[in-house]
Amino acid sequence: MIPVRGFEGRTVAVFGLARTGLAAARALIAGGAEVALWDEKPAAVEAARAEGLPVVDLKSADWSRFAAVMLSPGVPLTHPAPHWTVEKARAAGVEILGDVELFARTVNAAPEHKRPKIVAITGTNGKSTTTALIGHICAQAGRDVRIGGNIGFGVLGLEDMHGGAVYVLELSSYQLDLTSSLHPDVAVLLNISPDHLERHGTMENYVAAKRRILANQGKGDTAVIGVDDPWGQQICTEITAANRRTIVPISASKAMSRGVYALDGLLYDAGGERTAEVADLKRARSLPGRHNWQNAAAAYAAAKGLGIDAAEAAEHLMTFPGLAHRMETVGRLGKVSFVNDSKATNADAARQAMSSYPKFYWIAGGQPKTGGIDSLGDLFGRIEKAYLIGEAAPAFAETLKGKAAAVVSQTMDQAVNQAYADAAAAGQEAIVLLSPACASFDQFADFEARGEAFRAAVQRLANTQRGAA
Repeated sequence: MIPVRGFEGRTVAVFGLARTGLAAARALIAGGAEVALWDEKPAAVEAARAEGLPVVDLKSADWSRFAAVMLSPGVPLTHPAPHWTVEKARAAGVEILGDVELFARTVNAAPEHKRPKIVAITGTNGKSTTTALIGHICAQAGRDVRIGGNIGFGVLGLEDMHGGAVYVLELSSYQLDLTSSLHPDVAVLLNISPDHLERHGTMENYVAAKRRILANQGKGDTAVIGVDDPWGQQICTEITAANRRTIVPISASKAMSRGVYALDGLLYDAGGERTAEVADLKRARSLPGRHNWQNAAAAYAAAKGLGIDAAEAAEHLMTFPGLAHRMETVGRLGKVSFVNDSKATNADAARQAMSSYPKFYWIAGGQPKTGGIDSLGDLFGRIEKAYLIGEAAPAFAETLKGKAAAVVSQTMDQAVNQAYADAAAAGQEAIVLLSPACASFDQFADFEARGEAFRAAVQRLANTQRGAA
């Protein structure tokens, strides 16, 4: 754990007692602060009490005694309406922040020789893979690396810092909305496409949240910016004009005179006097497809920004084992392979997996995002049949009508069983692809739980098939 500094002897309210909130509460206590914990879920409150943590009903509390309120990132800050904790904090003049901001302040307050290196990664798609890939390169290069944030452990639950540590942090727009003083040595902005607009209100607000990852960088820092979308291109142009840091554009769709780019699976570094081919990504089994080539370009550029030798960074790209829930093959029955892409929580993310297979049996649905799957229309011809689950099932079935065969399965087990039956009956090599293009919260706690449900359904099916044999 990283003890939080700056609130010694003062009381910080903590709302939201899932992974992030509990880690923050423990870290605040370890740093000398008092805490007052609350959650709207009685089970979460009881779990905190059972751990001996101080629980206070924040709805009836005196907010004037709080130095700050630490919100879990899932709590609405502005849209669709400010949460009641936000309204109470503002009325009492209480500062609102998140766990990443607590981490940032603790780092900033540390003596120079004890400050770790920080790599921060955001983007609409590819964050988790890129974060894990950078962490892998750093570990293989002998760095003392800790990976967390929006992936794995909450940042304050990671091992305490020292001057030789490297924190590689995936950051969501929700987390960045609650962060103001984070200073990454390397900031990575992969891409931007419409997402979470129900939470941010407008595309402009969403872009502004993502852009906060770059706000505190200066001379000596590195900004890695994806330029394959108009928002990233504009941001790269604007910060290049400011000329305060090393800027590395990345692309998976075009050659560039400077930066790092991938074309047809070949990774090029245009950062020196001449452009050099540094890796053949088609040989990296865990990095298939153009979207992963962008992730690899970002990870390579970030590693160089940390001072890792270019040849070593390229070498370690090739040994990346892959990421759970992102185009992860979880089983095979006869000629049918099952691919878990539960991390695809919007249409753009689903496009990446769908584009990687010429034909597939598609399990999709969940809590729908703005725009649904309309933008995937050019890929509908690849769908052998769709098996639709969750809240989005009726709308997705309507979108696919006349364009691809589809059935409303509703549950994960039913979808897996139906998809396998159809794929096996075809008698040829086939892919059953879970790539939901939706959030998971209608049926599952998170995308990880959804992916594990898919894995478990495949295992049950395999057991049934073995029993029948």
